[in-house]
Amino acid sequence: MKNKQTNTVTAGGLVIGGGNRISVQTMWKRSLHNFTEEDLSEIKFLESIGCDILRFSAPDMRSSEALGEIRKNLKIPVVADIHFDHKIALDCISRDIDKIRINPGNIGAEWKVHEVLSAAADKNIPIRIGINTGSLPKEYSELKDKAEAMLRAAEDEIEILEKAGFKHAVFSLKASNIEATIEANRAFSQRYSYPLHLGVTEAGPQTAGIVKTSIAFYRLFEEGIGDTIRVSLTDSPAKEVISGREILKACGKSDYGVTIVSCPRCGRSTFDTHKFITEVSDELYLIQKPVKVAVMGCIVNGPGEAKDADIGITGVGNKTVIFKQGKIIHKVDENKGREIFLKVLHDFIEG
Repeated sequence: MKNKQTNTVTAGGLVIGGGNRISVQTMWKRSLHNFTEEDLSEIKFLESIGCDILRFSAPDMRSSEALGEIRKNLKIPVVADIHFDHKIALDCISRDIDKIRINPGNIGAEWKVHEVLSAAADKNIPIRIGINTGSLPKEYSELKDKAEAMLRAAEDEIEILEKAGFKHAVFSLKASNIEATIEANRAFSQRYSYPLHLGVTEAGPQTAGIVKTSIAFYRLFEEGIGDTIRVSLTDSPAKEVISGREILKACGKSDYGVTIVSCPRCGRSTFDTHKFITEVSDELYLIQKPVKVAVMGCIVNGPGEAKDADIGITGVGNKTVIFKQGKIIHKVDENKGREIFLKVLHDFIEG
């Protein structure tokens, strides 16, 4: 199903909503107080593997200042995540941060919220309104129906936005419970046209988090709901980005980058797929063009499984066998397999 035609907002050069492609976000997981060149390199790697938006926690003015400097070195839009102090939001806006994430309910008096909205409107900076079950207003936190609680909280925020005439907003309604997340976003989507940022909050470590998030995303995508996503894992930002990209491809929402078909290995394996994938995964995920790669454990399934892959690799004894669109093109010593495979792959992409 096509994405619902929501409103559009623009963060940096990225258009969110309006039926445009679903963008992938992650969040920086360390303090900005001691930001280093190594940190900047890590962020540029996130850009390279398909991160569309990067969010940073900005709990104080020192973080806001650092984020303003970081922004100058990045191509992708950055988001300042702000709670409690509206002056930090104003400072980030003054530094042309591409997007602000706030929860108006904890920013303070309504006049403070209006100051932030007015400043953002002047610079055409969008705001994400974040509604989480863990930080609901007191009057809704005790409701048993968490989806209804989130929806009511979101409607309170919409009232504030509309009173200020502010339209350039994205909403997120997140719970750690899958059903509450789905129901809240479904109900919101039926009533409003604001773009939706999807996520299952506090989803857990990699395996559990991906499972829960995939279920929620698939069901919402089937109804055309969702404009931008984050896979919230107790893991690295890179794992979040890769997981998000993989979920979009599995749901038929994207053909970005590499698709990897790899064998789990068994007693007849002569090629260590686990080791090979570990060695080349960073390089594979740098690929931006749609390409299918097969990494197979032995000659039994290798040619068959690799038939519809663009490039495939397996092993026979002490030899490595490389396939191109199902046909063997190289049989080389195993110590040369990785080098030849990557050369064939990059030649294929560039060709």
